[in-house]
Amino acid sequence: MSRSAKAEAAMALHRFGLGPRPGSIAAIEADPRGALIAELDRPAISELAAANLPSSAKAYRAVTDAFAKRQAKAIVAKKEQDAKRQQMAEASAMMEGAAQGQGQGAGEMAAKIAAEAVPDPGRQIYLDEARIRIAAALGAEIGFVERLVWFWSNHFCVSADKIRSMSGAYEREAIRPHMLGRFTDLLLAAEGHPAMLFYLDQTVSMGANSTAGLNRSRGLNENLAREILELHTLGVRSGYAQDDVIGFANILTGWTLVPPGDNPEHGGEFTFNPRLHEPGAQKVLGKSYEDETVEQGRAALRDLAANPATASHVATKLARYFVADTPPPALVERIAKAFLDTGGDLKQVARVMVSSDEAWSEPPAKLKRPGEWVVGMVRATGLTQTDPVRYTDGQVLLGEPLWRPPSPKGFPDDEASWIDGMGRRLDVANYFAERIAGRTDPQDVIETVLGSQVSPEVKQAVGRAESRQQALVLLFMSAEFQRR
Repeated sequence: MSRSAKAEAAMALHRFGLGPRPGSIAAIEADPRGALIAELDRPAISELAAANLPSSAKAYRAVTDAFAKRQAKAIVAKKEQDAKRQQMAEASAMMEGAAQGQGQGAGEMAAKIAAEAVPDPGRQIYLDEARIRIAAALGAEIGFVERLVWFWSNHFCVSADKIRSMSGAYEREAIRPHMLGRFTDLLLAAEGHPAMLFYLDQTVSMGANSTAGLNRSRGLNENLAREILELHTLGVRSGYAQDDVIGFANILTGWTLVPPGDNPEHGGEFTFNPRLHEPGAQKVLGKSYEDETVEQGRAALRDLAANPATASHVATKLARYFVADTPPPALVERIAKAFLDTGGDLKQVARVMVSSDEAWSEPPAKLKRPGEWVVGMVRATGLTQTDPVRYTDGQVLLGEPLWRPPSPKGFPDDEASWIDGMGRRLDVANYFAERIAGRTDPQDVIETVLGSQVSPEVKQAVGRAESRQQALVLLFMSAEFQRR
């Protein structure tokens, strides 16, 4: 199917980027595919200006320290209130029952007040991380690299519901530096990051025959090993068995983080603890891994990264995320071949994807996820900043809370999972349009942002709207904004 250069530029921005900004269609109209590839090659394109943000380990220590202080303050306050209660009881034996009951309630209240007086830094850290992520999305010329960041962050997801202090820093430290490099390096960085170890309960896993396992009568946790095989590398029904999960879980024993209470300088950082590690060789997919150090796990991860099943799994997910719920088989095969031929060079994989005709031949029918749609709306107005509280609250309303996937599978990537939320999108579109109607002309958005790449029906509906707010809502809820 042939299309105009302007239409292909619009597709590039919607399908592979984060939506048009004022003038962006015209800027890439001469060579949309070349513009996507040029963004991949731009130096430091995936990095964020995060000099003032703490590392994941530092953030974890700050939150842990605050929690410890809250507990200590609560204990002291309760002891003081208990002492007052005792004095009251001794002063008036007749009032003992009433004084004791009132004292117990007052003690709990005093403990709560004292604890709440110590601020929790976790929420502010989360919002600061959200702010720079949103700014990167709104400020990107096309947003192809940011979309790739979002894809890989969801592929190797952690949840702020379990490890809020590290969720944003994890993406900065494990995903962004490696998502245009080798898949092997990305895999090693993600699986060895303290946020992932904490999220998938690896910190409580120990070999049954390890020193710690024998002394504590505790054992193996298979979560990390299972999710690496099922979600991060090979995929489901790819030939591994339960014995492979157990062998791999044994290999990963000892992968943990430094307890913050024991080490105020390095608490929260990755460490390999040999006392937790299961001794002896372990088998995964028929291969024996002899090394009993941290390198045993790294060797297994490298082999998983190079497995053809991993190439197929990653290729399918990439094509589904960017192109269609049921992607063209030829596109999946081409991406998988590029993955294997280049040794998992993710920049080359992305380049092959956007260079393939099949990636452009599908009609713009794929429903955008809530986060992509919201950012697309804001970009269309030319805004480059937004309130992180408002944004994160909106993402909760839309069912895609930032860094809070419903399970280790991440957020789903098919229309059936999101179509029921269109009513909530209408509410968000109404609220946003009300805020910006005074300074945003919907006709200007159609002409200078979308390059007039909207259907005659949408143009007509916008032109007949009773107000700017209503016109903007009709535009934001149109297929041109909702689909890619």
